Amino acid sequence: MRTGNEPITARSPLRLRCTLAAFGFVCAAAGTAAFTVAGRTGWAVACGVLLVVTVVDLVVVVRHIRQGPHYQPGRDVPPYEPPDEP
Repeated sequence: MRTGNEPITARSPLRLRCTLAAFGFVCAAAGTAAFTVAGRTGWAVACGVLLVVTVVDLVVVVRHIRQGPHYQPGRDVPPYEPPDEP
């Protein structure tokens, strides 16, 4: 049942996003190091750019998680307001 207020009460899976960004950070850092050692400058730069993007994403996600229930409501907050019974 849709109430029409989904943008207001929508939830974001921030912890999953944080985990995926951390995994991306590790892969991009390893790729940057490996391509630098191998002498592949173009690929090293591409992985370095990806590394910067993942760091920015991690900072934003951690900031939203630390801001509390405004960005990530707990389990006791229902995802939708209960419908009004006629």
